[in-house]
Amino acid sequence: RQEGFKESQSRYERVRQAYDEKYAVLTEALTEKNIPVTRFEAFIRVYKAEGMLELWGKEKGEAAFSLIREFPVCASSGHAGPKRKEGDGQVPEGFYYLEHFNPWSRFHLSFSINYPNASDRILGDKEHPGGNICIHGSCVTIGCIPLTDDGIKLLYVAAVEARNNGQTRIPVAIFPCRMEGETLRELQVQYAGNPGYCTLWNDLKTEYDYFRAHRCRLPVTTGQDG
Repeated sequence: RQEGFKESQSRYERVRQAYDEKYAVLTEALTEKNIPVTRFEAFIRVYKAEGMLELWGKEKGEAAFSLIREFPVCASSGHAGPKRKEGDGQVPEGFYYLEHFNPWSRFHLSFSINYPNASDRILGDKEHPGGNICIHGSCVTIGCIPLTDDGIKLLYVAAVEARNNGQTRIPVAIFPCRMEGETLRELQVQYAGNPGYCTLWNDLKTEYDYFRAHRCRLPVTTGQDG
């Protein structure tokens, strides 16, 4: 028989430990939102300035997401604005998806995202755009999104469940900040002379505002690969 994704991940000790510690936490959080764990789909949103990652979830077949958990991002590098070349220390900004699950990561557990996406390949360094951008544990980073080991355990279990439910592309939206209020205004003033940043941020804000109003994703999002 063909091995399921959850079953294949569970061959690894760190994943089994994460399930021992966090599966009940996840199922309780989903139950509070009336989402069956067997029909759970995930959406990850990251706000760089605020140092926050949000896990949103919904039942398969439904459109509207509910906030499941918030995770502090426990280290940072770079500044506001997208990643454009290898070695710039930047955390990307835009729309991505989880590409690879790593249960034996040097940073406890990790996922890579599909950076560079279609937009990054057009706007970034053509020869050396960089890569291997991950969400991981261990609280260290150069251009990645680190959580505590405790946080990554819960997020990893949630993502494994969603993937095992058939969600082959778990979307990840990365913003320079929450796209409203004083922090956004300060960034717009600070980078007013950088039209590339401002154009990107306007696109991100369109999706941000739509999701804030409807709790669902725009049918088509500029620059994403999925």
